[in-house]
Amino acid sequence: MASAWSGFLISVLERVLGSGVSAARRERLTLRKRKCRTRSHGSLRAEHAETVCEDCGLVVDEGEIDRGPEWRAFDAAEKDEKSRVGAPTTNMMHDQGLSTNIGWQDKDAYGKSLSSRQRQKMQRLRTWNERFRTRDSKERNLKQALGEIDRMASALGLPENVRETASVIYRRALEEDLLPGRSIEGVATSSLYAAARQAGTPRSLDEISAVSRVEKDEVARTYRYVIRELGLEVQPADPESYVPRFASDLGLSDETERRARGLLQTAKEEEVHSGKSPVGLAAAAMYAAALLTNEKVTQNDVSEVASISEVTIRNRYHELLEAEKGAPV
Repeated sequence: MASAWSGFLISVLERVLGSGVSAARRERLTLRKRKCRTRSHGSLRAEHAETVCEDCGLVVDEGEIDRGPEWRAFDAAEKDEKSRVGAPTTNMMHDQGLSTNIGWQDKDAYGKSLSSRQRQKMQRLRTWNERFRTRDSKERNLKQALGEIDRMASALGLPENVRETASVIYRRALEEDLLPGRSIEGVATSSLYAAARQAGTPRSLDEISAVSRVEKDEVARTYRYVIRELGLEVQPADPESYVPRFASDLGLSDETERRARGLLQTAKEEEVHSGKSPVGLAAAAMYAAALLTNEKVTQNDVSEVASISEVTIRNRYHELLEAEKGAPV
């Protein structure tokens, strides 16, 4: 029956097109109706609205619905730019960004203001939407903590990858049941402090506690507890990681920044940095480098930027210069 139908198709084409139907065309029409021998062996591949046998090349089916995008992308950045499927999931939101938000603007799709009755209705919908988004105490806890992390990270100028890491650390602490007996704000602040150090963009305890709602001692105590219980690998803060931020805040040149890095590297070689605060060493290095490059900066300026006392800057300053003089040439 199949061969008869194939022959009928070929005869019709020959009548319409004459002798223009080539032997290759006849072969393709015949193959299209022939059963693929390897169909049951899992060698079929569906791509671009066609199902093709990878062994014999037979187009088993065509004209299928192509459910892929109509655009092409050649790298990840272009793919993200052309994609229209919404924002990606993120750990910085308690529901990972999968729920729906109802905007606060009381306007319709055409930008017209809603009537009083419609505004009341939308307000009720917003209320119920918030209740459904945080259905239990765990989600309410996450929502409050992640909001605190985002607020503090914004105040400290930390990048998005640090916020994401801090959110993951807090989620782990919540899953490991580390919160009983400790405040949500304390664990959230400790998570952000650990994430900043892991990412190589550390902030001092004084800077962290200045934007936090808890005291410095509680942050330090909770931080030690969290990294111990979760087994986090946090390397000691490198004084050089503070240099770019201090140089930017003080408006110093690249030459001064390079000189400060050189002073800190010499201090490491001479083991002067052992047991010293990395913030104090970085601040003293910036002050010393500014003097060596004839840039005007006072100890008070550096003290305000680094949030440490002028006495600490003077002590570390003398130690750095002594290490520089004693270093082998």
